Amino acid sequence: MNQPTGSRPSNPTADQCRAGELQWLVGKPKTDIPVPVDVVNRRVTCTTCPVTEDYSPHRLNIFFNEQTEIVEQVRCG
Repeated sequence: MNQPTGSRPSNPTADQCRAGELQWLVGKPKTDIPVPVDVVNRRVTCTTCPVTEDYSPHRLNIFFNEQTEIVEQVRCG
């Protein structure tokens, strides 16, 4: 059975966006985020900023605190 577009994968531990490689950013200032080669599959936004609800396992999300500008989360979606 196929999953509907935008649904979460059955195996959320699969690191399809390679978020594991950038976990070192958590706790660092957002200015430490490297400039990507492929900006299409990357989203950098604050933890309280509105974002689309669609899920893409290939998109890398980097969330930072708007007040402190410290990275709080790096995950696929």
